[in-house]
Amino acid sequence: MSRSLDAHDRLQQLETIIGAPAGHLVLAEVLVETLRRLCQVMGVDTATVLRYQPSARQLVAFAAAGIEEEVHQGVRVPVGSGFAGRVALERAPVILDHVDETTVVNSLLWERGLHSMLGVPMIAGSELVGVLHVGSVTPRPFGETEVATMQLLADRLAATIQVEAREENRTATMALQRSLLPNSLPAVSGLEFGARYVPGAETGLGGDWYDLFTLPGDRLGVVMGDVSGHGLDAAVIMGRLRSALRAYALDCESPADVLAKLDRKANHFEHGAMATVAYGIIGPDREAVTLSLAGHLPPVLVTPGVTGRLVDVPPDPPIGLTIGEPERRTTVVDLPPDAVLTFYTDGLVERRDRPVDAGMQLLADSVYAGEPERLCAQIMTAMIGSRPAQDDVALLAIRRLPVPAGG
Repeated sequence: MSRSLDAHDRLQQLETIIGAPAGHLVLAEVLVETLRRLCQVMGVDTATVLRYQPSARQLVAFAAAGIEEEVHQGVRVPVGSGFAGRVALERAPVILDHVDETTVVNSLLWERGLHSMLGVPMIAGSELVGVLHVGSVTPRPFGETEVATMQLLADRLAATIQVEAREENRTATMALQRSLLPNSLPAVSGLEFGARYVPGAETGLGGDWYDLFTLPGDRLGVVMGDVSGHGLDAAVIMGRLRSALRAYALDCESPADVLAKLDRKANHFEHGAMATVAYGIIGPDREAVTLSLAGHLPPVLVTPGVTGRLVDVPPDPPIGLTIGEPERRTTVVDLPPDAVLTFYTDGLVERRDRPVDAGMQLLADSVYAGEPERLCAQIMTAMIGSRPAQDDVALLAIRRLPVPAGG
């Protein structure tokens, strides 16, 4: 093969490797076809794409031609270990002229008799996406033009994988979010509800959630939470916190005790995660809610003929990132007949052109004692209007029904 390809020739070679797009193929299949063409054009025996997993700082075999077992067996290579790990760590091409246990982590490569290898990093912008490498069972040098062609291909594939990964992340996040938010609000005697959830236009889906669940003794648990961050990771943490809180709620009578257990769980198992949570219990008489706030914004209470007000509940430290076991307090908030209590996340009240305090006051002024679904619609009109929400918005309105005459 010629070692003196110019830039134009390299681009033509690249187009040959990439080939025409095949709309009926999924990403992994497209990559396999591309890798097969790469082997033919470069005269090598194997080609592999390993995707980078940031959470585990490792590379995972995603597509392969020549040694497909890399994918079938779920080959994993820690960043910094062996050949591919070195490419990822240094973010620079690496060439091997001998392949054995001293130079590569993956035993499949030397068991198949590979002698020479070339690997290049797959980078999109400043983000490491993975590693692309090829191998030959016969000794051969890899020239500068081949390195340049491989890097061009790796850059193209990195951009494609990144776009696909973001779409996969969004789809998975949406599915998870929908499965965790209540499909419908429960029918509970003496109460009625309204709710909204809107993903942020700039941040996308994240870790905001609300929850309503019945507890023994005809009590009702009420939750509003916000996990720091966005995307699938935040939604997954949200799901684990939601499930844990429900479990603790069955064992603990006090909302403060539930949040203390949730904080301990998050600190032990969710390292680096942080969430604000409001958790309350409405008793069987529906006359009050016992409430505890873990760093969350206070709800708004409105009664007939009275302007809405922020409930005076002392905020305790948020869930996660706490030292020791901070004191957590509860406050009993009266719910007179026809009163409405509104919970929300900061995406509803915070905007670039409006401080949080001003947003909270605007929310308090917008709440009225009335049917919760209609109230939620009016709140969204007043707080969001025609401008898309910058951050996730979760909203939950709870109304204590009027006591029937003679009741």
